[in-house]
Amino acid sequence: MPVPGPGPRRSPLRRLPATPWNRQGPTWREAAPAVIGAALKRALARPSGNWYVLAASSQVRRDRAFGRVVAGTEIVAWRDTEGRLHAAPGACPHLGAPLCRGAVDAGRLVCRWHGLALGPEGFPGWHPFPSFDDGTLAWVRLDRAGGEEPLPRPVLPERPSSATTLTAVESLAGRCEPEDVVANRLDPWHGSWLHPYSFVGLRVTETAAGSVPDPDRMVVEVAFRVAGRWGVPVQAAFSCPEPRTVAMHIIEGEGKGSVVETHATPLGVRDGVPATAVIEATTATSERAGFALAARLAPLLRPVMRAAARRLWRDDLAYAERRYALRTSGGWPG
Repeated sequence: MPVPGPGPRRSPLRRLPATPWNRQGPTWREAAPAVIGAALKRALARPSGNWYVLAASSQVRRDRAFGRVVAGTEIVAWRDTEGRLHAAPGACPHLGAPLCRGAVDAGRLVCRWHGLALGPEGFPGWHPFPSFDDGTLAWVRLDRAGGEEPLPRPVLPERPSSATTLTAVESLAGRCEPEDVVANRLDPWHGSWLHPYSFVGLRVTETAAGSVPDPDRMVVEVAFRVAGRWGVPVQAAFSCPEPRTVAMHIIEGEGKGSVVETHATPLGVRDGVPATAVIEATTATSERAGFALAARLAPLLRPVMRAAARRLWRDDLAYAERRYALRTSGGWPG
């Protein structure tokens, strides 16, 4: 499927082939378990510096505390009066009350049980964790959970350099491990089969099995369905900057430079089954003159972008959960 040039005056919409879902070419031969497994193995071997995505940056506010369990560690996050991000253990060092239910007053975290005010300087038995706000996502560094050599900041994928972008973040959770989420994302061949409502004519043109300049990326040609038989063809490259992140960059076609980041954050174990949060950040950009208007309409467009991501990941999380169940019960193929 040829990808049109990104001419700013040319409509990106194309009329898609009227190929029924069950008449498209099967992709199971190309989706070789060895290729996906090798890509996953390389991703898992990369350093993370013990950094985990905590939430969307917008979820951690100045006027209230935010709580989440990450890698079995209860975390509370808040912002000081200058908007700086802070993250710390979620249990009050006094009597263990949940600090996520506390208040933020003058930039300090105040426990509602007895009024203990806590700040980034810490308290006996209570020491904040390193944190990082990249403008889209809030991160926390958990050295005990990660067990790696710490890095001063997270390993981030490349994002659009344009000053005008449109960003949306969606989060869902499933009963699996981060590697099951990453493995799912490193299998682009399932796109047109499992998600025909979003993808049409997906074709993988580069993989690590081929002779390519970068053996750690996959390139696909695909059309994003907009409505009926109308869609937007693009080329996209998948890569893993660190073990819990898969980035999809648009490298040709409409929105060139845009990126979809899929982050898999381990939450903890309940009833013997691990839980993982999928936190997906979409940063869109375009050379079209009308994109500046779209960016100004972000409050109206973000719910639409989040809904699209949520629909895809409801399907994909069901598979990730099944993958986890099969590989931990001895039923995984191969």
